[in-house]
Amino acid sequence: MTDAAQNLTEQGTTGVSPRTQRLKARLRARYARETRFRWYGRAAIGVALAFLVILLGSIITQGYTAFYAHTVTLPVYMDPARIDRSYPQGANFEQIVAEQQIRRLSVQDDEQGTKASAMKALLSSELKFQAAKMIARQPGLLGQTVPVAAPLSDDAEMYLKGKITRDQPEDQRRVSNAQMDWLDRMKASGAVRAHFNAALFTKGDSTQPELAGLLGAVVGSALMLMVTALIAIPVGVGAAVWLEEYSPRNRITAIIEVNINNLAAVPSIVYGLLGLALFINFMHLPRASPLVGGLVLALMALPTIIIATRSSLKAVPPSIREAALAMGASRTQTVFGHVLPLAMPGVMTGAIISMAHALGETAPLLLIGMISFVPGVPHAIDEPVGALPSLIYIWENASERAFHERTAAAILVLLAFMIVMNAAAVLLRRRFERRW
Repeated sequence: MTDAAQNLTEQGTTGVSPRTQRLKARLRARYARETRFRWYGRAAIGVALAFLVILLGSIITQGYTAFYAHTVTLPVYMDPARIDRSYPQGANFEQIVAEQQIRRLSVQDDEQGTKASAMKALLSSELKFQAAKMIARQPGLLGQTVPVAAPLSDDAEMYLKGKITRDQPEDQRRVSNAQMDWLDRMKASGAVRAHFNAALFTKGDSTQPELAGLLGAVVGSALMLMVTALIAIPVGVGAAVWLEEYSPRNRITAIIEVNINNLAAVPSIVYGLLGLALFINFMHLPRASPLVGGLVLALMALPTIIIATRSSLKAVPPSIREAALAMGASRTQTVFGHVLPLAMPGVMTGAIISMAHALGETAPLLLIGMISFVPGVPHAIDEPVGALPSLIYIWENASERAFHERTAAAILVLLAFMIVMNAAAVLLRRRFERRW
């Protein structure tokens, strides 16, 4: 019997040949694998999104309370017997206000002034500066009762924000039951009010959580990124153009390319050690300044910018170069008049993303001294300054609980910076793509 006859006999018996059955089984197995792979991918994306939601949720839950604060406004009798007209800053306004408020709440104090001291602990030290400024500007207020507004202390803030509750044992919290009662009464009377915490964005760092702000760190990060961009982007783009368009293909350029790729994978703390040894110990540049921080981050961003720029230049079709050269353009005219403009979207995207990556680096900044306490706002690139990543590190290690909510708020601000920079990269890329 021939093979054809045998196949016909098998088909007549079973309806489908064994070979066809095997092919269909293989197809079913392949489709099943593809379906499983798609579900694996969806599951991976779902897990990643779940972790992202958990991370952002925990940060927002912990940090949103830092964006509002409470201010207490109390009538204060400016006692001329306790306030020196010529030097009002020397008066103990906190004690004066605390004693008057205790009497106003009809609370009997003892000889040691225990109740007044407990009331004083609810008031921020900013109160004495506010009152002293009022007397210095208007000495005629002595002997009068005037309203004085000031922030509450960090412990009082924690209670009003629900971070300290009565459920905790009294000996395990920093606000007593009596202080909680006083705060409740002052809030019910309208003396304590919540408002947007503008000081978080208009003040520098402080040892007192209720007075600490992000302005100094934000300005420091902006100055540092300015130095980084001015150095890293021109040098990185220029090096990439030379390596891709002009350099001869020999052993020296091969070594350079290998080292650039290796430098992109070097841990950031190594760049901090290099900056400490080169810029501070050898060149004696000012420690903890945006100048040194920008130089260190520029060294770290250079390999990324070079690699991204070279990839963008390689993506330009060779026909562009050949057409320009055929029309009589020189090599330089071809590169800078045709190739580089077409590669500019990728170049700008890589540069901005590298800047955003540099903004979030902490380890190099710690090694060059940007972990120090800097209360003011810098005005030059050679002044000591903090940065957002180092400020987050400092606040998270602080013992006061109120600093922890500000840590989460600073993380949100840092994330907002990075989102803005990445959005700018996307917009610039689209603009250049439409233009060319």
